[in-house]
Amino acid sequence: MATALGNSAHPRKSFAKRISTHLAAALVFFCLAQIGIVAKMGGSLVLHLGIIIAIGGYAIAARGLERRWQMLERGALSEHGLATRYRVDVFQIWAASIIGALLWIPVGIIYRFLFG
Repeated sequence: MATALGNSAHPRKSFAKRISTHLAAALVFFCLAQIGIVAKMGGSLVLHLGIIIAIGGYAIAARGLERRWQMLERGALSEHGLATRYRVDVFQIWAASIIGALLWIPVGIIYRFLFG
């Protein structure tokens, strides 16, 4: 009966909470992929310190994106407008996580070429 009246018994998660979930999962993937790639390349201490800096940068950017979504939800955008922005942001989050982790491959090759 509640769904017939438009009131769902289980309210949907807000876009800000959903984007936070994607950010957390993408951060875990980003960390594990970086560690795995650097470990396979025989990474040195310098490369591992670079991983720590990259993860810190990702966390700062993720917090900024979470704040943006909290402000967007308080704004006057329609549900359709929020859904479109949400899909774009989710795609960008995962693309940045995958590409960012894969960037360690050329960094490791150059590092190995320069420093043996």
